[in-house]
Parts: sequence; C-alpha cells; structure tokens
Amino acid sequence: MAKSERYYGTGRRKKAIARVYLTPGKGDVVINKRNMDEYFGVETLKTIVRQPMVATETVDKYDVLVNVKGGGFTGQAGAIRHGISRALLQVDADYRPVLKKAGFLTRDPRMKERKKYGLKAARRAPQFSKR
Repeated sequence: MAKSERYYGTGRRKKAIARVYLTPGKGDVVINKRNMDEYFGVETLKTIVRQPMVATETVDKYDVLVNVKGGGFTGQAGAIRHGISRALLQVDADYRPVLKKAGFLTRDPRMKERKKYGLKAARRAPQFSKR
C-alpha cells in the first residue's frame, strides 16, 4: 500500500502553536476537527488563513488539516498562516520567493511584555498625586 502524500509545517504567533498538514484534495480547511467557517466567525481571520494558498494559487489543490492551541483567535490565525506557508515550501521550493516577499515565512517576534514590579501592568504606573 502506497503512503499518501502529506506535507507538514509548524506555525507560531504570540502564544499560539499550529500543526498544519497538507494533503492533495479540493481545498477543505479543517481546524481542530471543525470547519474553518465554524471555527473562525470573523471573515478577516478566514482571509488571513487563506493568504498563502491564494498567493501560490493552490487554494483548490490541497486539503488543510490543522491542530492549533494556545493564544486567541487572531494569534491562532497568524500561526495557521505561518504553518501553511512552511508546509507549502515542502510541497514545492519554488513557492519560496512568493511567500517570502509577502512576509508569510517570517515568524512574528512580537510578544506580550512582562509586568514590572512597582507598576500595575507592563508600563502602566500607579496614578500620580501631587499631595
């Protein structure tokens, strides 16, 4: 029995980690065993997830199976986009210039800043009173 083609990519953004599998198919996106339309209610997040496939013109060529955890919906959408981009590189290395130019291969380094002692939040100081 021949092993079916399956391409893997890990995507990360903020606290979200996405494990993405691409298999030849008709373009279904399944996130945590739910359809993408069920998982993401907002259309902008669905657009973010589809961006790498639209850029490489592979929207209806591969089914996407995603396991994502951590973070919020926006961070998860960014992590999925990063994972799909990395998986597409395994499919065909010729996609690299297109994905790199669009900025989908770069891991977004921005993270939440830690709270400092003496402050109420990362930068929020207690209210000042002259007397």
